[in-house]
Amino acid sequence: MTKRSTRRPGTRSAQAGDTPQQNPAAGWQAQKSASTRSLIIDAAIKCFVDLGYARTTTTAIAERAGLSRGAMLHHFPSKIDIVRAAVDHLHAKRLKALRKSMMRPAVESDRVRQGVDAYWAHVKHPMFVAFFELSVAARTDAELASILRPAQESFERDWNEATLDVFPEWHGNKDAFELGLDLSRYLLEGMGISFLTHKETERDKRVLQYLEEKLRELRRLASAKST
Repeated sequence: MTKRSTRRPGTRSAQAGDTPQQNPAAGWQAQKSASTRSLIIDAAIKCFVDLGYARTTTTAIAERAGLSRGAMLHHFPSKIDIVRAAVDHLHAKRLKALRKSMMRPAVESDRVRQGVDAYWAHVKHPMFVAFFELSVAARTDAELASILRPAQESFERDWNEATLDVFPEWHGNKDAFELGLDLSRYLLEGMGISFLTHKETERDKRVLQYLEEKLRELRRLASAKST
């Protein structure tokens, strides 16, 4: 006796090598999950700026994100998991914003000013405030320090490379480039921190002009040694 087929009319049996059809619902769910994670991370960074690291709790982050605490913990089981993702996100955004501002067209005589203005705007942005808040908290929080230290080292390497890409005229002398970079970083970041307690004045503008003069001197040295 022949065995009757149980296959319904209009269907075919699966063959080897067939590719399973994509599930649209699964793709939508993944997109929704990524969107929710981004919402949580942005909320965490805003909490670091507005509340400080110590007062930022998972409850505060969930409220800022407009989610229940349980829904948030489904994506990030603990505060430190959110912090780890926030640090990566924060550094990526800082690099992108800095590179974008430094790559705006500028005449040759304004190249130094362009770099100073770009980093000056950077240290006055809430993203830098969030980074500074985490840095201060990491001084007495070993778990946070273990996340922040390698991330910051990676950021500095990427930032150095980005700066050289945008300002290739500094390739001629590595020492002059590193000195100019460190001078800009320590001076501007220090001024940025001071703005947490006072407003910008004419004295600050004079310091920025002096920094530009010193960077031009270093650039001339770099150009002279490369010829």
